[in-house]
Amino acid sequence: MRKKLVILFIVGCGFFLIFPPLPEKLSLVSVFRVTEEPAAIVRGTTGSALTINISFGDDEVKDWIDTLEKPYPLLIIDNDWAERFPETIKLIQKKKIPTGLLGHKGEAYEIDEKLFINQLNKYEKLFGEKPLWFRTTDETFPHYLQTLLWKAEINALGSTFTWTGGKIPPVIDGEIISVSHHRKDRIDLSKLEKLNESRDFKTLDEVLFGPVGKMKKIPK
Repeated sequence: MRKKLVILFIVGCGFFLIFPPLPEKLSLVSVFRVTEEPAAIVRGTTGSALTINISFGDDEVKDWIDTLEKPYPLLIIDNDWAERFPETIKLIQKKKIPTGLLGHKGEAYEIDEKLFINQLNKYEKLFGEKPLWFRTTDETFPHYLQTLLWKAEINALGSTFTWTGGKIPPVIDGEIISVSHHRKDRIDLSKLEKLNESRDFKTLDEVLFGPVGKMKKIPK
Protein backbone atom coordinates (compact mmCIF):
# COMPACT_ATOMS: atom_id res chain seq x y z
CA MET A 1 0.00 0.00 0.00
CA ARG A 2 2.83 2.34 0.93
CA LYS A 3 4.57 1.55 -2.36
CA LYS A 4 1.42 2.50 -4.28
CA LEU A 5 1.18 5.84 -2.48
CA VAL A 6 4.82 6.63 -3.27
CA ILE A 7 4.29 5.76 -6.95
CA LEU A 8 1.15 7.92 -7.13
CA PHE A 9 3.02 10.80 -5.49
CA ILE A 10 5.87 10.58 -8.02
CA VAL A 11 3.44 10.39 -10.96
CA GLY A 12 1.52 13.37 -9.62
CA CYS A 13 4.68 15.46 -9.28
CA GLY A 14 5.72 14.53 -12.80
CA PHE A 15 2.33 15.53 -14.18
CA PHE A 16 2.55 18.89 -12.40
CA LEU A 17 6.00 19.57 -13.88
CA ILE A 18 4.91 18.66 -17.41
CA PHE A 19 1.59 20.51 -17.23
CA PRO A 20 1.99 23.50 -14.89
CA PRO A 21 -1.18 25.30 -13.77
CA LEU A 22 -2.49 28.00 -16.11
CA PRO A 23 -2.07 31.61 -14.95
CA GLU A 24 -5.15 33.30 -13.55
CA LYS A 25 -4.85 36.12 -16.10
CA LEU A 26 -3.71 35.94 -19.71
CA SER A 27 -0.52 37.82 -20.48
CA LEU A 28 -0.49 41.01 -22.53
CA VAL A 29 1.21 39.02 -25.31
CA SER A 30 -2.05 37.25 -26.10
CA VAL A 31 -3.83 40.59 -26.28
CA PHE A 32 -1.49 42.45 -28.63
CA ARG A 33 0.15 39.77 -30.76
CA VAL A 34 -2.01 38.15 -33.41
CA THR A 35 0.69 35.65 -34.39
CA GLU A 36 2.55 33.21 -32.15
CA GLU A 37 5.90 33.94 -33.81
CA PRO A 38 7.32 36.72 -36.01
CA ALA A 39 5.23 36.80 -39.20
CA ALA A 40 3.62 39.32 -41.54
CA ILE A 41 -0.14 38.97 -41.68
CA VAL A 42 -1.34 38.91 -45.29
CA ARG A 43 -4.69 37.18 -45.01
CA GLY A 44 -7.38 36.35 -42.48
CA THR A 45 -9.94 33.58 -42.32
CA THR A 46 -13.25 34.97 -43.54
CA GLY A 47 -14.70 38.03 -45.24
CA SER A 48 -12.88 41.07 -46.62
CA ALA A 49 -10.98 43.86 -44.84
CA LEU A 50 -9.98 47.22 -46.31
CA THR A 51 -6.79 49.03 -45.26
CA ILE A 52 -5.82 52.50 -46.49
CA ASN A 53 -2.23 53.79 -46.46
CA ILE A 54 -2.28 57.58 -46.03
CA SER A 55 0.68 59.95 -46.43
CA PHE A 56 -0.84 62.67 -48.62
CA GLY A 57 -3.97 64.76 -48.95
CA ASP A 58 -5.78 67.53 -47.10
CA ASP A 59 -9.46 68.38 -47.55
CA GLU A 60 -10.08 65.41 -49.85
CA VAL A 61 -9.00 62.98 -47.13
CA LYS A 62 -10.79 64.83 -44.33
CA ASP A 63 -14.04 64.97 -46.31
CA TRP A 64 -13.78 61.26 -47.13
CA ILE A 65 -13.15 60.36 -43.49
CA ASP A 66 -16.14 62.45 -42.48
CA THR A 67 -18.39 60.29 -44.69
CA LEU A 68 -17.07 56.93 -43.45
CA GLU A 69 -19.52 54.60 -41.76
CA LYS A 70 -19.02 51.38 -39.82
CA PRO A 71 -17.49 48.91 -40.32
CA TYR A 72 -14.50 51.23 -40.66
CA PRO A 73 -11.40 50.40 -42.71
CA LEU A 74 -8.03 50.40 -40.96
CA LEU A 75 -6.21 53.67 -41.69
CA ILE A 76 -2.44 53.15 -41.76
CA ILE A 77 -1.04 56.62 -41.28
CA ASP A 78 2.30 58.27 -41.97
CA ASN A 79 3.55 60.26 -38.95
CA ASP A 80 4.57 63.34 -40.95
CA TRP A 81 1.12 63.52 -42.54
CA ALA A 82 -0.56 63.16 -39.14
CA GLU A 83 1.59 65.97 -37.78
CA ARG A 84 0.57 68.28 -40.64
CA PHE A 85 -3.16 67.66 -40.25
CA PRO A 86 -4.03 67.47 -36.52
CA GLU A 87 -7.69 68.35 -37.15
CA THR A 88 -8.09 65.32 -39.39
CA ILE A 89 -6.49 63.15 -36.69
CA LYS A 90 -8.96 64.54 -34.15
CA LEU A 91 -11.81 63.58 -36.49
CA ILE A 92 -10.41 60.06 -36.85
CA GLN A 93 -10.17 59.71 -33.08
CA LYS A 94 -13.62 61.20 -32.52
CA LYS A 95 -15.14 58.58 -34.84
CA LYS A 96 -12.95 55.89 -33.23
CA ILE A 97 -11.62 54.73 -36.58
CA PRO A 98 -8.81 52.18 -36.06
CA THR A 99 -5.33 53.29 -37.12
CA GLY A 100 -1.88 51.83 -37.62
CA LEU A 101 1.60 53.20 -38.27
CA LEU A 102 2.87 53.52 -41.84
CA GLY A 103 6.64 53.28 -42.04
CA HIS A 104 9.21 53.58 -44.83
CA LYS A 105 10.45 50.89 -47.21
CA GLY A 106 11.58 47.74 -45.45
CA GLU A 107 15.27 48.14 -46.32
CA ALA A 108 15.42 51.49 -44.50
CA TYR A 109 15.23 49.70 -41.14
CA GLU A 110 18.37 47.71 -41.89
CA ILE A 111 20.27 50.93 -42.62
CA ASP A 112 18.98 52.95 -39.64
CA GLU A 113 18.54 50.85 -36.51
CA LYS A 114 16.82 53.67 -34.60
CA LEU A 115 14.29 54.49 -37.32
CA PHE A 116 11.48 52.26 -36.06
CA ILE A 117 11.86 53.33 -32.42
CA ASN A 118 11.78 57.00 -33.44
CA GLN A 119 8.66 56.43 -35.55
CA LEU A 120 6.98 54.51 -32.75
CA ASN A 121 7.68 57.27 -30.21
CA LYS A 122 6.34 59.91 -32.59
CA TYR A 123 3.15 57.93 -33.26
CA GLU A 124 2.54 57.55 -29.52
CA LYS A 125 3.00 61.30 -29.08
CA LEU A 126 0.56 62.09 -31.91
CA PHE A 127 -2.12 59.51 -31.09
CA GLY A 128 -1.66 59.05 -27.36
CA GLU A 129 -1.27 55.28 -27.65
CA LYS A 130 0.90 52.57 -29.17
CA PRO A 131 -0.18 51.22 -32.57
CA LEU A 132 -1.32 47.62 -32.85
CA TRP A 133 -0.48 47.52 -36.57
CA PHE A 134 2.58 48.46 -38.61
CA ARG A 135 3.14 48.37 -42.35
CA THR A 136 6.12 49.36 -44.49
CA THR A 137 5.38 51.19 -47.74
CA ASP A 138 6.55 48.22 -49.81
CA GLU A 139 5.12 45.61 -47.40
CA THR A 140 8.50 43.98 -46.85
CA PHE A 141 9.61 43.20 -43.30
CA PRO A 142 13.32 42.42 -42.82
CA HIS A 143 14.04 40.03 -39.96
CA TYR A 144 15.60 42.79 -37.83
CA LEU A 145 12.46 44.92 -38.15
CA GLN A 146 10.24 41.92 -37.48
CA THR A 147 12.15 41.25 -34.27
CA LEU A 148 11.63 44.85 -33.13
CA LEU A 149 7.92 44.62 -33.87
CA TRP A 150 7.66 41.35 -31.97
CA LYS A 151 9.35 42.79 -28.90
CA ALA A 152 7.12 45.88 -29.06
CA GLU A 153 4.00 43.67 -29.37
CA ILE A 154 3.02 45.33 -32.65
CA ASN A 155 1.70 43.28 -35.56
CA ALA A 156 3.35 43.41 -39.00
CA LEU A 157 0.56 43.82 -41.52
CA GLY A 158 0.95 43.11 -45.22
CA SER A 159 -1.98 42.53 -47.57
CA THR A 160 -3.46 39.91 -49.85
CA PHE A 161 -3.30 42.36 -52.74
CA THR A 162 -3.12 46.09 -53.52
CA TRP A 163 -5.95 47.73 -55.42
CA THR A 164 -4.93 50.69 -57.60
CA GLY A 165 -8.34 51.73 -58.87
CA GLY A 166 -8.57 49.51 -61.94
CA LYS A 167 -10.62 46.40 -62.57
CA ILE A 168 -12.41 45.04 -59.51
CA PRO A 169 -10.82 41.67 -58.58
CA PRO A 170 -12.86 38.62 -57.56
CA VAL A 171 -13.47 38.12 -53.85
CA ILE A 172 -10.95 36.01 -51.92
CA ASP A 173 -12.26 34.83 -48.57
CA GLY A 174 -10.17 36.31 -45.77
CA GLU A 175 -8.62 38.94 -48.06
CA ILE A 176 -6.88 42.03 -46.71
CA ILE A 177 -6.98 44.72 -49.40
CA SER A 178 -4.45 47.54 -49.43
CA VAL A 179 -5.15 50.92 -51.07
CA SER A 180 -2.56 53.73 -51.09
CA HIS A 181 -3.05 57.48 -50.96
CA HIS A 182 0.44 58.95 -51.45
CA ARG A 183 1.60 61.95 -53.45
CA LYS A 184 2.77 59.87 -56.43
CA ASP A 185 0.66 56.78 -55.88
CA ARG A 186 -2.98 57.37 -55.08
CA ILE A 187 -6.50 56.85 -56.32
CA ASP A 188 -9.49 59.14 -56.18
CA LEU A 189 -11.04 58.18 -52.85
CA SER A 190 -14.51 58.45 -54.36
CA LYS A 191 -13.63 55.37 -56.47
CA LEU A 192 -13.60 53.30 -53.29
CA GLU A 193 -17.38 53.23 -53.51
CA LYS A 194 -17.03 50.90 -56.50
CA LEU A 195 -14.85 48.59 -54.40
CA ASN A 196 -17.28 48.78 -51.48
CA GLU A 197 -20.13 47.66 -53.73
CA SER A 198 -18.20 44.58 -54.86
CA ARG A 199 -17.91 42.88 -51.46
CA ASP A 200 -19.20 42.93 -47.89
CA PHE A 201 -16.38 44.52 -45.92
CA LYS A 202 -15.77 43.68 -42.26
CA THR A 203 -13.36 45.14 -39.74
CA LEU A 204 -9.82 43.77 -39.80
CA ASP A 205 -10.41 42.17 -36.40
CA GLU A 206 -13.43 40.26 -37.71
CA VAL A 207 -11.52 39.01 -40.74
CA LEU A 208 -8.47 37.93 -38.72
CA PHE A 209 -9.82 36.36 -35.57
CA GLY A 210 -11.14 33.16 -37.05
CA PRO A 211 -9.92 29.62 -36.30
CA VAL A 212 -6.53 30.01 -38.04
CA GLY A 213 -5.02 33.02 -39.83
CA LYS A 214 -2.81 32.60 -42.90
CA MET A 215 0.59 34.21 -42.35
CA LYS A 216 3.69 34.93 -44.42
CA LYS A 217 6.83 33.86 -42.51
CA ILE A 218 9.75 36.26 -42.45
CA PRO A 219 12.99 34.77 -43.84
CA LYS A 220 16.00 34.96 -41.55
